[in-house]
Amino acid sequence: MSIQIKSIRTQSTVVSQPQRALPVGSTARHIALAVGVLASLAFATGSPVAAETATETSSKTALGLAAEKPADGPSVELENGQFMVPYTQRIPGTDISFEMIPIPGGEFTMGTPDDAEDFVEDEAPTVKMKVAPMWVARTETRWDMYKEYMRMYAVFKEFESQGIREVNDENRADAVTAPTELYDPSFTFEYGDNPLQPAVTMTQYAAQQFTKWLSGITGAQYRLPTEAEWEYAARAGTDTAYSWGDSADDLDDYAWYFDNSLEGPGEVGTKKPNPFGLYDMHGNAAEWTVNEYTEGGYQWIVDEKIEEANAASRFPDNPSPCVSRGGSWEMDPAELRSAARLASDDETWKEEDPNYPRSPWWFTSDPSRGVGFRLFRSAEDLPSDRIVKFWEPKPEETKMDVESRVAEGRSGYGLVDEKLPVEAAKLAE
Repeated sequence: MSIQIKSIRTQSTVVSQPQRALPVGSTARHIALAVGVLASLAFATGSPVAAETATETSSKTALGLAAEKPADGPSVELENGQFMVPYTQRIPGTDISFEMIPIPGGEFTMGTPDDAEDFVEDEAPTVKMKVAPMWVARTETRWDMYKEYMRMYAVFKEFESQGIREVNDENRADAVTAPTELYDPSFTFEYGDNPLQPAVTMTQYAAQQFTKWLSGITGAQYRLPTEAEWEYAARAGTDTAYSWGDSADDLDDYAWYFDNSLEGPGEVGTKKPNPFGLYDMHGNAAEWTVNEYTEGGYQWIVDEKIEEANAASRFPDNPSPCVSRGGSWEMDPAELRSAARLASDDETWKEEDPNYPRSPWWFTSDPSRGVGFRLFRSAEDLPSDRIVKFWEPKPEETKMDVESRVAEGRSGYGLVDEKLPVEAAKLAE
């Protein structure tokens, strides 16, 4: 059964046009290789949003905004008379792009009623939440996208060795770390690293740093969602177990899961979308939120009298347990429900990591090969003191692990801004 979404409008923030830059790489050889490989990776999942509803940034229109309501496709009217519309974001310096879909604001009931068939205690009590308009990525973050961020490890190390774009105490707030090279790629890529498969096995911290890196080079504010924002996007106006109803009989049409994905995750966007036009919200890869896992479910939301979905952010004090949503290709139907929660476990998920301290960027053990993430972007940019909480780790243990890697020369920081792709490309000259 569907429920009506009550509209919530907000004033939009104008976002500057993303800079078009040159390919990046740590050496001339890496850059040449990147040019050859990345030029062939233009986004083509086989089920794109109609061209007339997708928009690229122009000098006259801010990213994802239109002065008039489009004749076709989804749109969300804002208080200033502009319309949020679907848009295509290109990663500067590459032919890699992804699509963002406008999601209307509204109200919904988060969680699972205690009389539901697949009720789990950590999905209660149910709470009513208000959600502001936002853009949500049409699909999960793909390997072609994530490998661009992975390449920054070599770029940052090269900057450091040449004394370029030095990071210090004054500018560290504008820096990110990049994932160290995989200790054993054969595990992460056992089921493939197809550019159109969802990227997986990264920690919540690594996913947060990816969103900060992408925001810095594009000028648009990308981030992970809160649990409430994620569930609202997944439900897409429904109050049933799945976005199509209560029965799992139709799961094959909408999701990659245990029964139909013996060879690993599928390419993103190859199943049916939910009513908001979002693909793989059920299955394929479970998706990181910024929230800490709470055994008591949402009692903390009730106790703190939180009504806004973005404010329902439980930033973790420890590296785990944290929450991913939607279930994965390795899981059973009940674990793919809109309200289902997956708690991470660093000790178990890093059991095979031979490093000490264990990596703050990578997991090494299942079920991590089923954990990835999706990009969210608010209609109105979050203030700087708020967005930093979505980008940076709160756990002291994570901070110490990162700093120990940097001190030992096994990692480093890199400044992230719209000049980064151009400056990195100069390394090849």
